[in-house]
Amino acid sequence: MSTDLRLAGAATGCWLTALACLFCPARAGWAVGLGALVLAACWARIPVRALRPTRWVVVAALIGVACGAVATAARVGERDSEPLAGLAAAHRTVRLGLQIADDPRLGRPTAGRSPTIIVPARLTWLHAPDGTQVELGARVLILASDRGWLGLLPGQRVETTGRLSPPDGGDLRAAIVSVTDAPARVGAAPLVQRAAGTLRAGLQRACRPLPAEPGGLLPGLVVGDTSRLDQQLADDFRATGLTHLTAVSGANLAIVIGLVLVLARWCRATPKVAALVCVLALIGFVILVRPSPSVLRAAAMGGLALVALALGRPRAVLPSLATGVLVLVVTDPELAVDAGFALSVLATGGLVLLAPRWSEALQARGWPAFAADAVCVPAAAQAACAPVIAAISGGVSLTTVPANLLAGPAVAPATVLGILAAVLSPLLPGVAGFTAWVAAWPARWLVMIAHHGAAVPDGVLPWPGGTFGGLLLGGLLAVLVVAFQRPVVRRLVLVGAVAGVLGAVPVRLLAGGWPPPGWIVVACDVGQGDALVVAAGGHDAVVVDTGPQADPVDRCLRDLGVRRVPLLIISHFHVDHIGGLDGVLRRRRVDRLLAPPFAEPAGGRRAVLDRGIATLDAPAGTALTVGAVGLTVLGPARAVTGTRSDVNNNSLVVAVTVAGVRLLLTGDAETEEQESLLTAPLRADVLKVAHHGSAYQDPAFLDAVAPRIALVSVGAGNDYGHPSPVVLARLARGGARVVRTDEQGDVAVVRDAAGHLAVVAAR
Repeated sequence: MSTDLRLAGAATGCWLTALACLFCPARAGWAVGLGALVLAACWARIPVRALRPTRWVVVAALIGVACGAVATAARVGERDSEPLAGLAAAHRTVRLGLQIADDPRLGRPTAGRSPTIIVPARLTWLHAPDGTQVELGARVLILASDRGWLGLLPGQRVETTGRLSPPDGGDLRAAIVSVTDAPARVGAAPLVQRAAGTLRAGLQRACRPLPAEPGGLLPGLVVGDTSRLDQQLADDFRATGLTHLTAVSGANLAIVIGLVLVLARWCRATPKVAALVCVLALIGFVILVRPSPSVLRAAAMGGLALVALALGRPRAVLPSLATGVLVLVVTDPELAVDAGFALSVLATGGLVLLAPRWSEALQARGWPAFAADAVCVPAAAQAACAPVIAAISGGVSLTTVPANLLAGPAVAPATVLGILAAVLSPLLPGVAGFTAWVAAWPARWLVMIAHHGAAVPDGVLPWPGGTFGGLLLGGLLAVLVVAFQRPVVRRLVLVGAVAGVLGAVPVRLLAGGWPPPGWIVVACDVGQGDALVVAAGGHDAVVVDTGPQADPVDRCLRDLGVRRVPLLIISHFHVDHIGGLDGVLRRRRVDRLLAPPFAEPAGGRRAVLDRGIATLDAPAGTALTVGAVGLTVLGPARAVTGTRSDVNNNSLVVAVTVAGVRLLLTGDAETEEQESLLTAPLRADVLKVAHHGSAYQDPAFLDAVAPRIALVSVGAGNDYGHPSPVVLARLARGGARVVRTDEQGDVAVVRDAAGHLAVVAAR
């Protein structure tokens, strides 16, 4: 009996049409829906015998197109309705009534600014500028600065005053609302949400005495609460393909329902009773993790397929999955552009369509059933999700399957014990704490897998990102899956893989990879900003500036193997030099801080100094020794004011000597500060060109430095015109080799045994 593809065609048509219609006006969606219905009616009446086998599949797909188009058009019309669209376009400030739609969360913190609180909400009314109150039902996104928003629960109603802005488009948000005050007139949360909040808070209390990494991971495994998850650990989970464990997904639901199903069958329950018990367990788990849209999405994807299997109808798995997609997209067309929704659908599809067949094939070749399932389940999920992951990340992880294979045995006990700790926490907090301590041991195993997997050299291969990269990888995997059914293809792929490994390993060992041996200083590719690392011996390094964001500088330091920063130098307090401070502090000890005396901008200075790092007082002329590094502070020799940028012109300028090589690190010093330093000893082998190579350079200063190598830390496609071609040409005429991070990525200056300087680029 062949598989019924009608619902699959309807679901696919609905999904793709909703995706397209989100970017079109409402009238276009209505037209597409009407046209699809007419075409479906005509196709059903075509009397051609050859079309009969696929007739109803096509008709179902067209009906799915109509459902997706109509549902999306209705929501887009709501999104674009007046007066809200006009007020958002005019950036008006209005009084609003809101209903919280999902858990508030903190945006990623950056030095120089407080973290923004992100709150999905639904607008219920607003006071128009003419004084009238307009009843509405549109989605909005709140960007709040007051921490009073963090305590809100989904379902609560609040009032506030905010400034409207238009959204980026491609979703169903009608406006972005910027709010500076605490929410006013906060209503009571629904009983279900309060109960879920009590259990979640109890789980956090039970995990608080645990070590930071497993204690922050366990709530993420159990209820998707990543508020205490270490950022470095989160990055390692992402690199090893384990991120799905820290978000409530079909895997979490499968563990809970699978355990209930095993217990029900052990009690000799009938298939219908087992299915009913599974549904009740599913509802209870959804209440625990809060029935937000993402959780309901995962429940539909994981629950429908498992219930179909529990009923003893494996052929109903694909129709059940398709029904879930169809219902969810019609209910919420915005899911069509949600990467998490795509990953849930694809992972579930891989588990129920590919994994059983692959496992049967391995068992036919003599594999034990448990070993075949252990290999095929993560491999099938990864194969199904890989195109979307590649499109998002621009890379293909080679460690995902082995990491998930090793992690598999620990996920279920950690999840089940964590749920038990949450349920026990209101009544027996001591027992809940002990249960969380036991659950932390499998969580420690997951932490170890993530750290070691992320440290594997070349564990993530570069791949074209975006839609093209995703389609390319999807097509390649589809061809391989089909071709693998032929023994000759399997042998050829195996021979090719072995040959590639045998050819690549010697090259990898001989090339030495990154970082290059003998590196002295590295200009990190952090975009439009500065972050330099000076080798201080062993795993120590002096870091000068941190770039605008945490992840790039953290990645650069991890690649260099830096574990301790005995001295952090901040040249000045602009965000493109301090924004990545949290990245430097991730899992590293920073002993001392050297910052400029110029106190502006005040917010940036406060964000750096408030981190509690011991601060040095080092005026111009101060000499320091840090490990193998000697430093002399050259400037600012005096406070410079009344310039185009006083902050830039009061940057710390530091001369560094390491391994007999002299470096001059200039921050964003512009013409005025450079002129004030002409009497200082400026000559250097390596110059970090000031202010990303801007045109504000003093020619006499560049001539006095006379560098052999000029490092330009600059972001690709920046809006400032950096670096200046005139400045680069002058440096080149003076005999300097000019290297740029926007063109070559991380750039290292190395010194060989003979004392010669060279440049090695990570790209």
